[in-house]
Amino acid sequence: MPYAEGRVFNDADSHVMETQDWLLEHADPDLRAKLRPLALGSAGKLAERAVAHAKDRKLNAAAAAELEANLMLKKGWDALGAFDPDERRRAMDLLGFHRQLVFTTFAITHFWGEFEKVRATPELMYGGARAHNRAIAAFCKGDRRLLAVGFVPLDDAELAAREIDEAIKLGCAAIHFPSLPPGRKSPTHPDYNPLWARLQDADTPFMLHVGGGGRPVPRAFHNNGRPVTDFLGGGENIRSKDFMAIHVMPEIFLSTMVLDGIFEQFPRLRGGCIEQGAMWIVPWLRRLDIAQETFVKTEPHLRLPLKASDYVRRNLRFTPYPHEPVGWIVEQAGEELCMFSSDYPHIEGGRNPLKRFAQSTGNISEAARDRFYTTNFAAMMGSRAA
Repeated sequence: MPYAEGRVFNDADSHVMETQDWLLEHADPDLRAKLRPLALGSAGKLAERAVAHAKDRKLNAAAAAELEANLMLKKGWDALGAFDPDERRRAMDLLGFHRQLVFTTFAITHFWGEFEKVRATPELMYGGARAHNRAIAAFCKGDRRLLAVGFVPLDDAELAAREIDEAIKLGCAAIHFPSLPPGRKSPTHPDYNPLWARLQDADTPFMLHVGGGGRPVPRAFHNNGRPVTDFLGGGENIRSKDFMAIHVMPEIFLSTMVLDGIFEQFPRLRGGCIEQGAMWIVPWLRRLDIAQETFVKTEPHLRLPLKASDYVRRNLRFTPYPHEPVGWIVEQAGEELCMFSSDYPHIEGGRNPLKRFAQSTGNISEAARDRFYTTNFAAMMGSRAA
């Protein structure tokens, strides 16, 4: 009996837990020595141990059966299918999800990240992205339930467009962009219009994901004289203060897309904001409309055919956290915006996300729940979810 049953479940967020050589094997030979080592932080020893256990498991049927029996309890590299594509297919059988978006976890630290003291060269940045997209496409290949999410930095519009084309050819069903501004330009600058047109014409959505907006809270706010830990126990991923600001950069990115008329110019362009919560979209929709109404005299391009919030409802989708009041969000913001996600196999997704989401959606209609679990994802992915 699968974990999810009784309806079609589309999972808008899952991950690969990379090993040290996962991306390197797919990099162009002359680039491998230039890529930085994978930045695992305090989790490095966990990965080494899990890889060793996975090798033993292939020769130990009892160990494999035990892991399958604890499908939602084992997390990170210890989870079934965390980094082995054959195991991931078995995990999907047991999970019971119809479709699942698959993001990487640490791979972009080989070539992109806010920790850089010197900005990466175009060769490193786009060569690394190419290797990333080959690797994630290879991981998902052969199972139509697994939808690979490529990654492309926007720093150079022409190079980004080239890598988007290549990622789509590789089989990536969506493209993850950083939510930081690309250099000194907005993503809505006319230089990026060919890029948005490419995605629209290819029926391929863009994604914003946690980690793509840099560090939302200055480090000093964590220096409070108290012990600092996190989900992994190392004080290096999301903590309470990060949670308070995690939506800020994607909110700004998506606000510029709406207010600068990108969704009016490219009406079939779609996007997802993943693992960055959804409570914030309730006041955001109102702020967007207020901004449009207030500044239209000094910014005439705000005189759009639709209200700003209507572009959000038509073109964008969001994944609430399991601990957020999803029913309230749906009541306040509308049925068309929120999607189910498991975050498998990350520990942040929890051991029973279906139970938590069921508890928080008990006050909405069955039609609204169907949109949450199934059809909002399908609307975002278009033909990519067929």
